[in-house]
Amino acid sequence: MAQENHLNETLQMTTTVSIGEAPQNPDPAAAAKKKKRVDITYGIDDIPPWYLCLFLAIQHYMTMIGAIVSIPFILTPALCMEDENPARGVIISTMIFVTGLVTWFQATWGCRLPIVQGGTISFLVPTLAILHLPQWQCPDKEAMGAMSFDEKEELWQVRMRELSGAIAVAALVQVFIGYTGFVERLIKIITPLTIVPTVGLVGLTLFEHAAATASKHWGISVGTTAMLTLFSQVMVNVNVPVVKYRKGHGLETQPFALFKLFPVLLTIAIMWGLCGLLTLFDVFEPGNQARTDARLLVLTDASWFRIPYPGQFGVPTVTLAGVLGMLAGVLACTVESVSYYPTVSRMCGAKCIPAHALNRGIGVEGLGTMLAGLWGSGNGTNTFGENVGAIGITKVGSRRVIQWAAGIMIVQGVVSKFGAVFMMIPDPVVGGIFCVMFGMICAFGLGALQYVDLQSARNLYILGVSLFFPMVLCLWLQKHPGAISTGNETVDSTLSVLLGTTILVGGAIGCLLDHIIPGTREERGLVAWEKEIESFSDDTQEGETETSTYSTYDFPFGMNLLRRWRWTSKIPFLPTYKSPAKKN
Repeated sequence: MAQENHLNETLQMTTTVSIGEAPQNPDPAAAAKKKKRVDITYGIDDIPPWYLCLFLAIQHYMTMIGAIVSIPFILTPALCMEDENPARGVIISTMIFVTGLVTWFQATWGCRLPIVQGGTISFLVPTLAILHLPQWQCPDKEAMGAMSFDEKEELWQVRMRELSGAIAVAALVQVFIGYTGFVERLIKIITPLTIVPTVGLVGLTLFEHAAATASKHWGISVGTTAMLTLFSQVMVNVNVPVVKYRKGHGLETQPFALFKLFPVLLTIAIMWGLCGLLTLFDVFEPGNQARTDARLLVLTDASWFRIPYPGQFGVPTVTLAGVLGMLAGVLACTVESVSYYPTVSRMCGAKCIPAHALNRGIGVEGLGTMLAGLWGSGNGTNTFGENVGAIGITKVGSRRVIQWAAGIMIVQGVVSKFGAVFMMIPDPVVGGIFCVMFGMICAFGLGALQYVDLQSARNLYILGVSLFFPMVLCLWLQKHPGAISTGNETVDSTLSVLLGTTILVGGAIGCLLDHIIPGTREERGLVAWEKEIESFSDDTQEGETETSTYSTYDFPFGMNLLRRWRWTSKIPFLPTYKSPAKKN
């Protein structure tokens, strides 16, 4: 009850919490001299009123949806699915549904940070490498036209089953490294010069798909990119006055950060509306992908309600080439999430995430990716950077808000018509969004260069080779799918996928060269990088006992029982775990 009363009191004021471990000195003035401070409206354990939870949850949902709907625009053509196929909407609904399930479980029982877990671009790179194999390439238009409806359905579903099995099995590796605590050792091997090519190449590799989508109408695409830049960068500090009623004061105007909170959705809505007007006045010729009625059948043929279920497109199949290829996506997502966790904990005013929460978070992410594969989303799960940014903008880091957002996602994932609506966004609009989104993913990877010495010829050499060589090799292999011929089909397919996945080749080259080419720790960026992740340790504070300490990262219930058993301190994913990496 005392804890609940404290949380209720925080709803009436702006909470100021120290970054790092919980303050031991109750005097705010003294604590301010010792630690950096961050102002938040609602901390991670705070519970806003239900109506605020609803509004803030919708905001997180809308932030997420702009990124997740872009994935099927690349995935479904690679699956040989026609634009008018209503199953495209089913795939989006499945992604949203699984995102809701995994997000709720992660926020409640996983790392317990207010993060959204959903579909990720990182899995598209190995996916495209797999589907470029000779046996999975799509028939030409003439052959497609001669197929029956059932044959066309089987054409893309057999490819989806291949992806589903590869994703689900590869995700077991992430489950293993998370729940066994191996991720603590893995992050010591992963250096900034490993992160740069691994994450940066995700965006660079997809430039051809962005170009193909944007070229459907360059005027609309460039306009979309320009408008998104205007809203998200130029007008980011421009507030829009909104009318609000306050009891005892009547109607009042209040500034609302519209462009800061919803730049992507606002851009899509405006450009979609513009395409609708141009379609209405027949400015676009029939069949042009900039028309808003180009895929009208997707909406009309979609059912109202449909509950996604595992194996909905058939029993997943497993091949060695597919599994090893998808491992690249799994490792890229692991690296990305590890870099997000400390940032989110600081933004929420919480203690830095301890080892057991890190282990559990990566393990749950692996379980989520496995579920996403089995459900037939054709993708995995990862921490959404867009929603991390939303926390920094809104100053709301409440776990409860994310749990509400997860509930909204689950409900919307069941409404198939909703997923079909997003498939009607004109291709040039999506292409314009791609130009910004893929560029930002690339920039996030390059952001790791802040830790290394860019005046070092050694570092520049590693950076250049690990970024350029994978793009040369992988592009050549895509254009020559039968180039690798050892006489064994399994070996040929496996090598083709591994060497055709840029993020795997680039990450491996960057990691290998960084460890074998001589260089000081400061030069390699290890000193600065270790300071960033040094918080992965036990979160029990000095002078506190385990039985008396409430931790943000504890399970919602059952902690008293866990603390009675000494053996639980050896289990890497339990809140009572004592990390061997803890500094004395």
